[in-house]
Amino acid sequence: MQGPQAIPDWSDKTILIVEDEEIIRYYYDVSLRATKANLLFANNGYEGIEIALNNDVIDCVLMDIRMPITDGYEAMKAIRNEKQHLPIIVQTAYALAHDRKKALEAGCNDYIAKPVRLDALFTVLAKYLGD
Repeated sequence: MQGPQAIPDWSDKTILIVEDEEIIRYYYDVSLRATKANLLFANNGYEGIEIALNNDVIDCVLMDIRMPITDGYEAMKAIRNEKQHLPIIVQTAYALAHDRKKALEAGCNDYIAKPVRLDALFTVLAKYLGD
C-alpha cells in the first residue's frame, strides 16, 4: 500500500488558474494552499489572457476550456503567441479524445480531466514546477 503523497514546496512558484466556476476555484485554492504556491485567479479566458500577458512571474497556467467571454482554446492561442514556453495545463470536464486533440493543437502542454483528483493535480503540476 502506498503512503500519502508528499506535499511539494512551491513557495517560489506562481500558478494562474483560469476557471469560471467559483466552487472549482475554491477547490484549487484549498488544495494548493499547503504547497505555498502563489495563486492567481481569472474568471474567464479574457481575464486569463490579460493576467498571463501582463505578469512575468507566472510559472504555470491551469486553463478551463468552456468559459464565458473567451473560451480556453482562444485564451491558450493568445497566451501561446506571446509566451511560447509558459506551461499551460488544460483542465476540463469534456475529456473526449477530440477535445484533448483540439487542446493540444491550441497550445496546451498537458491535460487533466475533471473532476480533478488531488494526486493527479500534484503529479501534472510537478512535471512543470518540480517536486
